[in-house]
Amino acid sequence: MYDANNVFAKILRGEIPCNKIYEDDKVLSFYDINPKAKIHALVIPKSMYVNFQDFLEHSSDKELTDFFRAVVHVTNLLGLKEGGYRIVMNTGKNAGQEVPHFHAHILGGEVLPTDQI
Repeated sequence: MYDANNVFAKILRGEIPCNKIYEDDKVLSFYDINPKAKIHALVIPKSMYVNFQDFLEHSSDKELTDFFRAVVHVTNLLGLKEGGYRIVMNTGKNAGQEVPHFHAHILGGEVLPTDQI
């Protein structure tokens, strides 16, 4: 069940500020406040989905396409196309999902460790 008081929901409502990278009518992208790489951005849908599985099972094909196109757009805005980047979507506590609102992490700007993938 979606918790409308999670930190990302509060960011979407403007109750908590963020360092915005990109926004349209479907998604918001901003820098992670606890970066795990030189560049660490988040992309979140404006719709209420708990995690990746919830998003896949309940979103429309258009919403899926729009979200992933927005992720690619953000990687281009961040200049990550040439050097490469990692996209991470944690689902559930065992995977380390901290905020119960579906989101994609974009990590890049440096050589990333591969010992945990």
